[in-house]
Amino acid sequence: MKLKSLLMGAAAIGAIAPAAFAERGEDGQVNILYHQAPSILNPYLSGGTKDIQASSIVLEPLVRYNENAERLPWLVTEVPTVENGGVSEDLTTITYSLRDDITWSDGSPLTAEDVVFTAEYCMAPEGGCAQRAKFDGIETVEAVDEQTVKVTFNKPTANPYTMFVGNESPILQKAQFQDCLGAAAPSCTEANFNPIGTGPFVVDEFRPNDVITFSANENYREEDKPAFATINFKGGGDELAAARAVLETGEFDYAWNTQLAPDVLEQMAQAGQGEIIAAFGTLVERIEMNLTDPSPDLPEGERATLAHPHPFLTDERVRRALSMAIDRELLTEIGYGQAGRPTCNLVPAPDMFASDNTECLTQDIEGAKALLEEAGWTDSDGDGVRDKDGERLSLLFQSSTNAVRQDFQALIKQWWSEIGVETELRNVDSSVFFGGDPGSPDTFQRFYADVEMYANNFDGTDPQSYLAQYRCNNHPRPETQWQGENINRFCSEEYDALLDELAQTGELEERARIAKELNDIITKDSMVIVPLVHRGRVSAKSNSLGGVVLNTWDSELWNIADWYREE
Repeated sequence: MKLKSLLMGAAAIGAIAPAAFAERGEDGQVNILYHQAPSILNPYLSGGTKDIQASSIVLEPLVRYNENAERLPWLVTEVPTVENGGVSEDLTTITYSLRDDITWSDGSPLTAEDVVFTAEYCMAPEGGCAQRAKFDGIETVEAVDEQTVKVTFNKPTANPYTMFVGNESPILQKAQFQDCLGAAAPSCTEANFNPIGTGPFVVDEFRPNDVITFSANENYREEDKPAFATINFKGGGDELAAARAVLETGEFDYAWNTQLAPDVLEQMAQAGQGEIIAAFGTLVERIEMNLTDPSPDLPEGERATLAHPHPFLTDERVRRALSMAIDRELLTEIGYGQAGRPTCNLVPAPDMFASDNTECLTQDIEGAKALLEEAGWTDSDGDGVRDKDGERLSLLFQSSTNAVRQDFQALIKQWWSEIGVETELRNVDSSVFFGGDPGSPDTFQRFYADVEMYANNFDGTDPQSYLAQYRCNNHPRPETQWQGENINRFCSEEYDALLDELAQTGELEERARIAKELNDIITKDSMVIVPLVHRGRVSAKSNSLGGVVLNTWDSELWNIADWYREE
């Protein structure tokens, strides 16, 4: 089946068969392969999708999204709304009522104190939380009683579904993590590698950047689930090997994010062992511009910090010229085919939140050259590289190790050379690049390069928390253990004021207008973020694996309790 057809019919993918589970664990082992190996099982200490999704097998949020981007009550009795009284009329509070049948995998009950603690954990001022933007605007989180949690915002908040909603913001057990607040968080290895959760599986053994073994949670709330007794979760390798292991050899049941050229995947699928599953969500492949100086000549602790602005990427004309030189149509064609769409937006979906910004879709080499000339960058010595005041226009361009990304890097380097920019290419193993190790110089958060390329997306359909990542004070730095989503070190009072306005705006069309304006500030207006391709999520499953429902709005493993072995 062509990827286009799959993407058009995404909502129907993997509809769960009516067959019920007869007994927990009766289907033996399921084998999952993520070519980006998880390095931690605490999504509050890593912004990497691989870590967040592996964690979602164990750790769960209060509310999550289904494949249609609808909110589902997960650990609570209902999704709070103004209509049911869970959200106050003045939009300053949201109150959650926990289900009374939820226990942690150690048998102890989930209580409101665990939820309150999770907020304290992420908001601890001495620590670094990778999901801090989700807790933006919170004044207090309090336990009304053992089963009731009340969140109070510091002003009317039209979208209260940020913290505790979706796979990026699950609940941590207070008893396990209570000594891990603030600066101590990264040092709590046992808790970070072996979290106690409410999900359908428990961690048996975690070997970072290699293998995780899980077994069925005997205290899981549904007696006949999960159908699988164990999970063999293998990390590492590359996309080609991962796709082949499911589609051709049948060694694995599920392979995440098989980011390969469409014709390669379709040829593999002809082996008859498995099928390609795909859907569009909010995933965008983009280039991030570093507004601080990553030079190794600076003292450690000062590199890529606000103390040292970037020597030339702080000039919007240079950033814009780099964007203008790129042919997004060609990148999409060679990298993703029908599973990609060229884009100029950081927020490409849902449609009502997508800006009509399309000017970047036309490559303009001559216009880029003229803009660099205007900015004073000329090739004074005729060596093909522009210079200004003794500074060469030379970039370090990094990304994760991936065949499509390396193809993109090579093409972009060529286009940039045509406008007089020298580019050094670097690729980092994805397990390291997307890891959360505060001591590693190679993570995308630390950003020890001039520009870098990767993709991510946001939970659900409302982009408020995603856009809030670029708030002024949300940048990674030594005192936050290099956690923080504003990796560009971007800061705009106008942008922050619009975020505050968005948080207080309830009318949907007005929310969409503000979100588009925010998107345009960091893309079209400033080119701090240079979007390239709106990517469809493409993974692979074996023909014998049932119950899989591909979900681009939450974790791909969101309903792993419902997976089973087909006869």
